[in-house]
Formats: sequence, structure tokens, C-alpha cells
Amino acid sequence: MRIAVDAMGGDYAPREVIKGALEAVSKCPCEVILVGDKEIIQSELDKSGGSQRLPLLIKDAPEVIGMSEHPAMALRRKRNSSIKKAVELVKRGKARAVVSAGNTGAVMVASKLLLGTLEGVSRPGIAVTLPARHGPFLLIDAGANVGSRPENLLEFAIMGHLYSRYIMGCDNPRVGLLSIGEEEVKGDGLMRTSFQLLRKATQLNFVGNVEAKEIFSNQADVVVCDGLVGNLALKVGEAAVSLMGYYLKGEFSKGLRGKLAYFLFKPSLERIKRRTDYEEYGGAPLLGVNGICIICHGSSNAHAIANAVKVACDFAEKRLNKRIEADLEAVKEGLGLGRKFWPSFRDWRDALRIRGERIEGEEALAGTSKEEGEEE
Repeated sequence: MRIAVDAMGGDYAPREVIKGALEAVSKCPCEVILVGDKEIIQSELDKSGGSQRLPLLIKDAPEVIGMSEHPAMALRRKRNSSIKKAVELVKRGKARAVVSAGNTGAVMVASKLLLGTLEGVSRPGIAVTLPARHGPFLLIDAGANVGSRPENLLEFAIMGHLYSRYIMGCDNPRVGLLSIGEEEVKGDGLMRTSFQLLRKATQLNFVGNVEAKEIFSNQADVVVCDGLVGNLALKVGEAAVSLMGYYLKGEFSKGLRGKLAYFLFKPSLERIKRRTDYEEYGGAPLLGVNGICIICHGSSNAHAIANAVKVACDFAEKRLNKRIEADLEAVKEGLGLGRKFWPSFRDWRDALRIRGERIEGEEALAGTSKEEGEEE
């Protein structure tokens, strides 16, 4: 299978991305299409040596979308960007998946508008693997949506359940709803209605509400929430880890005792770092799009990129998208959430919003090419 990798995306691109691609093809049964400026990519490959014998292809895309650029505007202005060209390869069937450490918003916009969503999915969600006391858990949605509805959270729960089971190897994943208290009456209208909906979905191992202070205690294998809440939880967690590292560094640099303590605790600290390092988990899938899209941290190094490619390969081999469509249909039928004959005002409003986003996206992505093949 072929995996399209955005060679120009990320703080350490293209060098670390290309090194990661080289590491991936040496370990995984896949081909990698490096998408970006052909001359720069070839120069980096020449420096590495021996890449001629590896299953690597190059797709020329001379433009780069910066991390701080507005996603839709950048896609409209830079129609030959590496992000857009990489997603196009998946749309045209030239690649099974796209991996990018570039502008997250641009990757999401391009994926949603070029690939579309799976049958039964109204909104895709970002699923992030996070460390916890007794092993990693999955948080979904980590920032793809704001203003979700209960039906969206149900979709996130089903997609997260399947990802946890087939990709993370959890036999019967426990699904929890991130809320401000354990009682089912806690939270706002979204949380309370979502609680009732998730409880009725007998296909899910729903364990109820999970408070933010408990998500790292393995009370649930899949934690479901709105994208705004999930992204805030994710960023607060990152900040807490950074703050603890700052304090430890300060203490270990204080005189001879501090340096001696660091020497004694160094092996333990390195083990802790490995357990909490995002590099070990690769990237976060955008679940629900009609394709495979893995979004990496902007600071990803070669090891993180290689792991992201491995995740993409596992995703494709397990045919996860087919499972998502089948399970969503079964669950929604059981709950009576099929297509309504008379749409509500909110349905019309959402339809108009989605239509507006699609029109804006089509304008941004106008001129999508139908080029043939890739260059070796």
C-alpha cells in the first residue's frame, strides 16, 4: 500500500519527515510518497544515501502552508501546497492514507472537503492517544468541532470504540463522557442528553461520566467530548507536563545535591519520558472522513513520523472505515436515529452551515488537478 506523507509540514520538515519516512519503509510493508518541493526532497534523500533501494516516490508540490496561516485562505491561495496535493492522492486512489505534521486546520479542511465523510458520519473527530497510569487511552474529539450535538458525540463514541479495539488492541473498550461530575444530571444540556444517548447504545461499554481529574486514571479507555472541551483538556495536560519538567529541571540544577539526584534518577526519568512522549503514539487520526488522515504534532521528529505511518498502515489493514460505517448504521437504527422525514429547524441550520463550508472549501480547493502518476 502507498502512504502519502507531507514532506514539508512540521517544525523540523523536511529533514525529520524524510528520515521518518525512511525509517517507516524499512519496517512497514508499504510505499511512501513524499509530497513537497521535489528538489529539496531529492537533496535530503541524496544526503541519507541508500534511499534508491527503498520504496519511495516523490510528488512535486512547490508550495508550503505555514503553521500560522488561515487554513481556507491558504488553501485557496496555495493550490499547489504539499497538504492539498497529499490529500488529493488519497482522493484519487493513488494513496491509501495521508500523514502530515503541517497546519492542522488546513489538513482538516482539505480532508473534509476533498475526501468527504463516511456514510452515517455528520462530523469527523480528532482522536488523540494519551498516556495514563496503566496504559494509554483515547480522547475524541480533540479539536475538530465546536458546538457538537448529542448525535455527534454518539458518533465519536462509536468511532473511538472501534479505533481502541482494532488499532490499540483493547478488547472491550470502556467509553466515558467527559463531564463536570460523575452523576448523570451533571453538566449542560449537551452532556446530559449525550449521557442518555450513550447509555441506550447497548453496543458500547458505556461507564458513565468521567471528570477531567480522572481521565488519566484509566477510568475509561475512550473519553468522549466536544472538540472545544477536548482541545482545552489536551492543552492543559501538555502545559502541566511542561510545568513539571520546568520544576524538575530547576531542582536538579541546584548545586551538587541536585546534580547527584539527577544522576541517580536519570534512568527512571527517561522511562517516564518514553511513557508520556507523543512520539511513541505517532499521530492522531481524523476519524470519520472517507479516507485515512493522520495528523501529527507540529514538533514531530523522525520517530514520530515513522510511527504515524505505521498507524496509517494498521488503519488500512484493519479496514476500520468499513467497520465504522457498519456499526454506525446498526447503532442508529437501534436508537431510532435514522433519516427524519421532517427536518427540524436545527437540522436546516446545520445543513446551511455545512453547505456554506462546502462552498467555501470548493472555492479554496478549486483547480484540483487530475495529474497522472507520481515521479520516482
